[in-house]
Amino acid sequence: QVQLVESGGGLVQAGGSLRLSCAASGRTFSFNAMGWFRQAPGKEREFVSVITWDGTSTDYADSVWGRFTISRDNAKNTLYLQMNSLKPEDTAVYYCAAGRTRWGSSRLSAFDYWGQGTQVTVSS
Repeated sequence: QVQLVESGGGLVQAGGSLRLSCAASGRTFSFNAMGWFRQAPGKEREFVSVITWDGTSTDYADSVWGRFTISRDNAKNTLYLQMNSLKPEDTAVYYCAAGRTRWGSSRLSAFDYWGQGTQVTVSS
């Protein structure tokens, strides 16, 4: 059974940092792009960041550019999201996802597998 399990969420003050992890099991995703998305209450799920299968290329939403860093460890089948300078508007449930191809996309439809999400709350 394929599973993506996020961890590392929590409550943090504005300006603080969190590091999210996403552990994959059931199959390897070493040859798939991986991504992070988020969904705030009452809003649609939105793209945060994506990384290619080999980690050589990344992309970010404008809203997180320069503050968030995506990375992966294929040996551990794990995806990460380092979040710095957090803002209250970053509050959301964060989801990791495994892409259909090696190169990734900002579109939700390009991802086949999803985790259950981890809550990130940033207080002002």
